[in-house]
Amino acid sequence: MASIFSRIVAGEIPCYKVAEDDNYFAFLDIAPVAPGHTLVIPKKEVDYIFDLTDEEYLGLMTFARKVAAALQKSMPCKRIGVAVMGMEVPHTHVHLVPINKESDMNFFRDKLSLPAEEMAAIAKKISENF
Repeated sequence: MASIFSRIVAGEIPCYKVAEDDNYFAFLDIAPVAPGHTLVIPKKEVDYIFDLTDEEYLGLMTFARKVAAALQKSMPCKRIGVAVMGMEVPHTHVHLVPINKESDMNFFRDKLSLPAEEMAAIAKKISENF
């Protein structure tokens, strides 16, 4: 059965898309730890990041770097934090989080619930800077 992320890529589940190319896809996390929290995934469903081929891994990280640059231009922050945990969805994903201090990347605190209009505006702004 396809992961929820594969279903997002296929257009079966809506998302706030930020960027896409032939092999990779970026979209806003629907339960962000900070406004602009973005997930970057390979379109090919692979559960564990270190099971990607070298080429796929480097491609994912290169794409994530481009998304991070757009995110940095779009959201007020000092840096873009990066995390790969990959336990909640069996599909490799990189978290990009706008941060001003390290504690901004606390994935165990209550997540934000942003209105759809704000999510759409954030996705549009990042997309325009991609």
